[in-house]
Amino acid sequence: MSLINTQVKPFKATAYHNGKFVPVSEENLLGKWSVVVFYPADFTFVCPTELGDLADHYAEFQKLGVEIYGVSTDTHFTHKAWHDTSDTIAKIQYPLVGDPTGAITRNFDVMIEEEGLALRGTFVINPQGEIKLCEIHDNGIGRDAKELLRKVQAAQYVAAHPGEVCPAKWTPGAETLKPSLDLVGKI
Repeated sequence: MSLINTQVKPFKATAYHNGKFVPVSEENLLGKWSVVVFYPADFTFVCPTELGDLADHYAEFQKLGVEIYGVSTDTHFTHKAWHDTSDTIAKIQYPLVGDPTGAITRNFDVMIEEEGLALRGTFVINPQGEIKLCEIHDNGIGRDAKELLRKVQAAQYVAAHPGEVCPAKWTPGAETLKPSLDLVGKI
């Protein structure tokens, strides 16, 4: 069963954010757009390239009213240690959520049970706590923050413009579509 249009399940966790350990729950995802990015583990290879790419584009997400949450099955203590020892991770300003029990990772159906690690899962969540985008990658395939930013913009546009949809490669300001009987077979 797809997670699209389902409500985020309840969770409680601790994140490392701006030099502090802070509580995080599904309540933090309500009232604004959120992106939850699962990754396998701290101190690895592809993960810092992705998290660093998100950090480089964080201000653009913030301008759209979007908060990013990085989640792995590491502890919040491990997130702090990684932040303190990696120049790439040190530039992150969004919360890094510890999920050592795997509860959040299982809630989003991205747990690799035999490894105790998460797949590369990306979820865009609307202000009502509904999952609007879900992408899951094999752990050898890195993600692109610019493409994620475009998808968030499309999700926000569709939410603000009922009856319109965004075609492939849509970017803000480009033409959208209004599905109708007249449009069938004309694209």
